[in-house]
Amino acid sequence: MPDELHIKSILTGSRENAAGSSLLQGEELLEALTADKDRLFTVIQASREEVLLAALRNPNLDMKHLLQFFKRRGLGAVLAAIYANKKLLESSSVKLALVAHPDTPPHIAQTVLPLLYIFDLLKLCLMPVVSADIHLAAERKIVQLLPAQPLGNKLTMARRGTAAIVDALLREGVQNIIEICLDNPHLKEGSLHQFLTSSHATAENVSLVARSMRWKNRPNIRLAILKNPRTPLIWFTLFLPELPAATRLDLLASPRLTFAQKELVRNAVSRHHA
Repeated sequence: MPDELHIKSILTGSRENAAGSSLLQGEELLEALTADKDRLFTVIQASREEVLLAALRNPNLDMKHLLQFFKRRGLGAVLAAIYANKKLLESSSVKLALVAHPDTPPHIAQTVLPLLYIFDLLKLCLMPVVSADIHLAAERKIVQLLPAQPLGNKLTMARRGTAAIVDALLREGVQNIIEICLDNPHLKEGSLHQFLTSSHATAENVSLVARSMRWKNRPNIRLAILKNPRTPLIWFTLFLPELPAATRLDLLASPRLTFAQKELVRNAVSRHHA
């Protein structure tokens, strides 16, 4: 059994250790609050939440420091504190980083997302780490904003947008936008097929698809082109000789074709049986 003197020594040491630890923590918090710009980058690497929250109140904190926070994980309370501080949330870069961060509470991300610029929303859509809910919300917001966008923005979206964005742009039926959409790697054949059967598929727009090296040789797309009553006759002349006999008969039975289109199909069927 330890003697009484030894027990007192242990208790005294424990109190001194606790006091020392408390003093150290206080010094860390003070440094977080007062560090200069260079030292603040080191402070932000701390693991204790209290230190990070104190660093957010440092008057030397700037945009570069803030963006350093978003490179870390396990920052739920810190991210909530950034969201609660209107001054910290003024920057579009901070808003984007907050929405994109995997630790941001969903209700905060969904609240900030509508405040983003359209190209920041596009960045969200193209980030592989973003959750499916955020990806979908960003796409929907872009589609909602598209009609009011200037042509330059739409052309960029046509080039870089996701499948849902390209689909929405196709439905606008603008020729030079459609031309870029056709080269977008996210464009799906189903969307293009649906476009070719819609009222937006004018003669000029159909011809864009018919000239596209990427799409013109796909059987379903070629058939959709030939079933459109607005398709110029030149495409019947070029495509019909390569169609299977059964497909030509199918075309001949289509109620959508004009008289001139149907005559070309009928002649192609007749030549096949001659």
